[in-house]
Amino acid sequence: MATSTLPKPAARTTLDIRPVTGRIGAEISGIKLSPDLDAETVTAIRQALLSHKVIFFREQTHLDHAGQEGFAELLGEPVPHPTVPAYPGTKYSLAIRSEYGGRTNSWHTDVTFVDAYPAASILRAEVIPAAGGDTVWANTVAAYNDLSPELREFATKLWALHTNDFDYAATRSDVTVEHAARFKSVFAATVYETEHPLVRVHPETGERALVLGHFIKKIVGLSSVDSARLFDVLQNHVIRPENTVRWRWTPGDVAIWDNRSTQHYGVADYGDQQRVLQRVTIGGDVPVSVDGRRSVARKGPGIGPATVEKAA
Repeated sequence: MATSTLPKPAARTTLDIRPVTGRIGAEISGIKLSPDLDAETVTAIRQALLSHKVIFFREQTHLDHAGQEGFAELLGEPVPHPTVPAYPGTKYSLAIRSEYGGRTNSWHTDVTFVDAYPAASILRAEVIPAAGGDTVWANTVAAYNDLSPELREFATKLWALHTNDFDYAATRSDVTVEHAARFKSVFAATVYETEHPLVRVHPETGERALVLGHFIKKIVGLSSVDSARLFDVLQNHVIRPENTVRWRWTPGDVAIWDNRSTQHYGVADYGDQQRVLQRVTIGGDVPVSVDGRRSVARKGPGIGPATVEKAA
């Protein structure tokens, strides 16, 4: 009898998925992230991400810039940051470095100042402080569901203007003059403004999520005072402790979060210790409100008065 020379199918990776908290976050073990993962494993990772909003992988020290970007390509189409140059030698990687203003210390969803903001982010830890430097994530779907029926109904009717041109030092006590100047000259060198619904419908799960965070300039149609007060009411629902997960980094850890259904906060409690992480983001789609309207870019490259009038 002839011996078959057909190659054996690759063994499917079995994922060990363990929730970290009751509402958000899961740690996944039994896997080595790489650009060579099979389709079934990638599908399982995507499903875990949709279910748990943020997923964590320990001991991925084998990953380098190319490996992280190659793995990201399995999850979607990686995109560069709209204003900050990619890390030297990479196509998409953004370096989060403590010495160059990489201390967000504020709740936000990534890049909501553009219309099609990222669907997901992949963050890899390189250098971690001996103590401090954790990141916290919050579930914006659970926050919406926690609202009273009356407040949910009200929120679905509201829109907010998001921008990258904001007072970087206003809510940060540790910002130096140099960091503030670098923020203005790099991050906000090109000003973007976009109107998003306060409640978006998730394109894959159909869930409703609050769209808030520090890029909001104002809630459309409200006075600055009323806008700030209502923002605080809704934002406080997002960041309630029972709605969050906190991750203590070690070098080689990788976190992936659904940027359409979360906010996050990098805790700047590590003094002058160094903290370096590398982020790759996956391109997203333009949010859609509960009543079917799409977000509108109001300012940015290629956006002029005629474009805005047509979009409106």
